[in-house]
Amino acid sequence: MTPERVDLKGMSLERLERFVAEIGEPRYRATQLASWLYEKDVTDFGSMTNLPAALRDRLEVEAAACRSKLVASERSSIDGTEKLLLEYEDGSRIEAVILEDEERVTGCVSTQVGCRLGCTFCATGAMGLDRNLSAAEIVEEIMALRRHAAPRRLDNLVFMGMGEPLDNYEATLGAIRIANAPWGLGIGARRMAVSTAGLVEGIRRLAREDLQVNLAVSLNAPTQKLREAIMPVARRNTLPKLRSALQEFVEATGRMVTLEYVLLAGVNDSQEEADALARFASELPCKINLICYNRIAGALYAPPSKSKADRFLRRLRETCPTVVRRLSRGTDISAGCGQLHASRDGPGERD
Repeated sequence: MTPERVDLKGMSLERLERFVAEIGEPRYRATQLASWLYEKDVTDFGSMTNLPAALRDRLEVEAAACRSKLVASERSSIDGTEKLLLEYEDGSRIEAVILEDEERVTGCVSTQVGCRLGCTFCATGAMGLDRNLSAAEIVEEIMALRRHAAPRRLDNLVFMGMGEPLDNYEATLGAIRIANAPWGLGIGARRMAVSTAGLVEGIRRLAREDLQVNLAVSLNAPTQKLREAIMPVARRNTLPKLRSALQEFVEATGRMVTLEYVLLAGVNDSQEEADALARFASELPCKINLICYNRIAGALYAPPSKSKADRFLRRLRETCPTVVRRLSRGTDISAGCGQLHASRDGPGERD
């Protein structure tokens, strides 16, 4: 897309209405455009047959509709998880994941090309940040997942892929609103989850959005010193500030939050750390997801033994009402939690 052309795919219906008004078209053209872009998944303006020929010609010159290229896909032989490598017009690449079971099809969505937060156990963090995705690119990513999942319906979204969603706040929220809207992709807000490494101001903003999306926080350490050591973002977003923001989110939305805790052998898996995690979670309506670390190239960590993970789980359950041992999926194709990574050089290659 050249800089002079505006991308329509990331526009809300209200913004599309302003766009058509600016070019002298009646308001209902926005509804027609939204139907073509989001319901019918058409990006060729010449094929939008209920638009006047003159308008179609003008859109070809002045507008664009983002379309990604599917570079590669890989399917887990263990659990059927699929990982897609998508490329945008500038050559930037991201990975996205489809998780299927009998009840639902879930898309794991990326919001950035890389990530600047540098969590030490995450392959995406090792990339650094190339750039943010635009709202149009995030919407297109969701639609690429929807195309690939067909004929099954993509009915759940987790913004847990590459990048920190709240570090690309406006584009992420714009994409969520389009995914949620009846004129957009029609996915219920309660079927979406936003995962954050704990950006306090972003959590507070999200609490004020009047959106019933779920919030998950990648906690991973119950003490300030340890959290800073494995997650540099914790230096500014301290545990007391984080807990206060989570309480604000619960009070504003009435929704329980999820605390994600990646177990790292010999780092954060002791009985004392289980007790500290229980104290952090006390009086906060939440559930805790325990995830055994998924190995990535070059990292110094390892997952705990099953017996040690089980002891940690049992200790937590003594005081925490809702604790789940979450089994990672797609780990054989590096599609599990913390394993997503994409370079311009080729599918799945590590820099």
